[in-house]
Formats: sequence, C-alpha cells, structure tokens
Amino acid sequence: MTGLLAGQLESLREVVGIACESNPFQQAKLNGTELTPDFASIEDFLASCPFTTKDELARDRLEYPPYGTNLSFPLERYTRFHQTSGTKGEPMAWLDLPEDWDWMLGNWGRVLDSAGVESGARCHFAFSFGPFLGFWTAFDAASGRGCLCMPGGGMSSEQRLRSILEHKAEYLFCTPTYALHLAEVAAERGIEIASSRIRKIIVAGEPGGSMGELRRRISKAWGGVEMFDHYGMTEVGPVAYETPGGQGGLRVISESYLAEVVCPTSGETLGEGQQGELVLTTLGRAGCPVLRYRTGDLVLPHWGEGANGLPTLDLAGGILGRVDDMILVRGVNLYPTSEAAGERRGENIADN
Repeated sequence: MTGLLAGQLESLREVVGIACESNPFQQAKLNGTELTPDFASIEDFLASCPFTTKDELARDRLEYPPYGTNLSFPLERYTRFHQTSGTKGEPMAWLDLPEDWDWMLGNWGRVLDSAGVESGARCHFAFSFGPFLGFWTAFDAASGRGCLCMPGGGMSSEQRLRSILEHKAEYLFCTPTYALHLAEVAAERGIEIASSRIRKIIVAGEPGGSMGELRRRISKAWGGVEMFDHYGMTEVGPVAYETPGGQGGLRVISESYLAEVVCPTSGETLGEGQQGELVLTTLGRAGCPVLRYRTGDLVLPHWGEGANGLPTLDLAGGILGRVDDMILVRGVNLYPTSEAAGERRGENIADN
C-alpha cells in the first residue's frame, strides 16, 4: 500500500468512527450495513457504504430544521455557517467546526501553491461574501499565507474593476462567466484592463473554467493573463486544482478526498476514460461529513502518477456538465457541456 493510500485509509477510518459514534444522520444510513469503524481496506468501505445524495441531505434538513442531523458534535462546537446556492431546490445550511474550517484552508493552500500565489501577493475577490461558501475559504487561506486580500463584496462591477486597477491586484478570484462579464463592463465603460497588474485569474463556482474557448476569450479580454481552474462544493469543500502544466483539467486533492467515478444511472464504477458522475468522500471535515456523496458533476477520469510517485486522479477537461442536464436522444443518454457555464450561474458569487 502506498503512503497516499495508507493515509487515506487512516483518515477515512477516523471520519467513519466519529460518524458511527455520534452522528445521527450517518448512524441511520449505516444501520444495517456491514460497515464498522475498523474496516480493513478502502475496498471494504466502498463495498459496504451506501451513496449519499443531495436529496437525502435536503430532506433531512426539512425534517429536522434548520441544520438537520448530519452533525457529529453539539451545536455549540460549530463556528462557521454557510449554505448551498439553492439552484436546485431550497438552500441547505452547512456548519463547520474550527478544525474542519482549518482543514478546508489547508486544501485551499494546495490550490494557491499550484497557482503560484505567494506571500505578499495582492488578491482581489470578486465575491459577494454572502452565505454561499464560495471564496470565503480562499480569502482566509490567502490571508493566512500573507497575501493582501481585497474583498469585493457590496461593489458593482465597475467599482471592482477600478479597485483592481487602483490597488494593483495581481490575482483575481471569481467565476469564469463573471471574469468575462467584468471584461465586457470594462469595454463598455472605457476602463483599460489589458495592461492591469493581474497575473492570473483563479476561477471556480461553475463548469467552464477548463473549457478552451472560454479560457481563450477571458485571457484575450484581460490582455493575455493566465487562467487557473479550481473545483469545490459547499457540501465537501475545496476539491481540485488545475492539472499541473495548465491548459485546463483538474487534479483531485487525494489526501483529502476519496474520489470515485460512477455511471449516473446504474451507480456502477467506471474506469479510465469513461465519462461519469463524480462521487466524493471527505477525509476530514468530520463535524458534518459526507460519505460517497454523488456530486451530480460529470467528469472524465484519468488515473496516473505524480512527480512524487504517488497516485493521482485528474479530471480531463474539468467539470464537463451536470447529470441533471441529461437528455435522451434516440435512446442514448447525452450530457451537453455547459459552454455558457449557465447551470451554476446561480452560484455566481459576484454581483453585477
């Protein structure tokens, strides 16, 4: 067993142990299964643990408002409140312990390392700073490493653009479509951004950050700056960063997530190069854990080996679309890609 797999197994046992001991939601789900905290291998976990769906989590919150029963500790231990965007149904509240928040900041640290964001960098966050998790963790992680962090909440697009220029921001954090929108506003208002200090635009919050045409349009509009894709969800936290070498595609932070790719209809495990639904288990964030969570996001997996010799999982082309976008054409399930990245526009974390 490699060091990575051994670490995954140890973390997974810890999360499952806490869930089995004190988490009512997980106790109910695991009741009747063969899964115990001392399972022998990751394969045993996958064979025994059922999937978790967003509908289950949403229903639990409706039955036990407002936070549901997927809490492993007394309510007074939780210090962070966020909620999902509600693009598919009512928003779900999500609570975090201080140590779970730090775990997510560590994951964002991996993202920032890969993006080349160093201490002293100037970062503008074109983000509303509402209850959606969004770039809250990115802001805290960048601040913690010594960056000058500029919150863009409560600003119009023009105000954000002028702030970026006035304060010589080097990194812009926003959704892909909002980066394009900012460029359009700049053109309309006669604001010159091609010569800004922005070195890289770090995007998240919707499919599209790894799509070549959209990346080219954004880069050109901003004077040739680099794009850097990132993927995460309120339910699981920061999950993946742009594949080393760039040009789109995402690499899962395997130390923090056990990832699977399954057939959206049958749940069958898929192999190399087979497009399917991403399933994630958090190897931290035990205060509100998710086990085998069906994300609803479509990916094309590529398993390989990193420069350190440890196994890697890359998502070729990033997030390709949503399972619930599926259409049936002549008996074949098709999943249109989100060229406009519109499905998650409701999670666009920037104001107009």
